[in-house]
Amino acid sequence: MRKVKTVKIDGENVFMFNSAIYIFEAESRYTLELDMVVSEIVLKKYGKLENLFIEVELEDGEVISTIMHLRGLVGGGLPQLNLFCEMYDLGDYGDIQIVNENDVSFPNIEEGITLEEIRKVEMPNEKINLKLHLPIDQTEWLAKQGKNLNGIMLEAIYDYWKKENLK
Repeated sequence: MRKVKTVKIDGENVFMFNSAIYIFEAESRYTLELDMVVSEIVLKKYGKLENLFIEVELEDGEVISTIMHLRGLVGGGLPQLNLFCEMYDLGDYGDIQIVNENDVSFPNIEEGITLEEIRKVEMPNEKINLKLHLPIDQTEWLAKQGKNLNGIMLEAIYDYWKKENLK
């Protein structure tokens, strides 16, 4: 199977942890498929878009530029983008491997990668709303912290989290 070196989505480089590019054959139809394990941040950025302009540089230097469509998101596993485009001429993509759903060599791009490793490279932030019942002097102090409050909470939670995980 040919190896992907780099991928750009809409002109922007995307860091991927593993990928596979192949031609999928089903009922005499062919699609060019690009599967990538990416960070949760990349998945959130591109995972809701239907059409993406993709530039794939293969390890041998060949560049494939095409509009690809996002296949439904895969749940339960690692964050992935699964992209495809219809093919009308197999000659357009040289010697990219052709696979079908019964093929033993179907690529497993999640093998050997963990969510923890992905988050070491790019940790997503999530917004959370908290409801607390505190003494009035503490609520007044918190209100005065403004933008600094996020950093205070982050540090306090990490300190507590580290203590709990070392037990």
